[in-house]
Amino acid sequence: MAAENPLSNRLDDDDYPAYTMGRAAEMLGTTPGFLRAIGEARLITPLRSEGGHRRYSRYQLRIAARARELVDRGTPIEAACRIVILEDQLEEAQRINAEYRRAANEASDRSGPGSN
Repeated sequence: MAAENPLSNRLDDDDYPAYTMGRAAEMLGTTPGFLRAIGEARLITPLRSEGGHRRYSRYQLRIAARARELVDRGTPIEAACRIVILEDQLEEAQRINAEYRRAANEASDRSGPGSN
């Protein structure tokens, strides 16, 4: 049996801070200033390397890309950040709601018909 490779675990982790500011900006087609601005707006909080450099995860890059879409359409950056935060909260609430519904349906199925 092969030992687990800790590097592959990190590469598959959406929350692992794998990207430098320069690389993240390049991937998003934006500037480091944009990443700093959305950090100041508290949309994303990059982790810091031991040397103090900002590091971004894939999840954070997806969030930043959504903000950039809105800004590119003319939305002020502060408003774009708020919209993305609200979209993220809505998605999480819908996920939780779906879990509750699934659990309620499973409980109902276990109790069977006519067991009220």
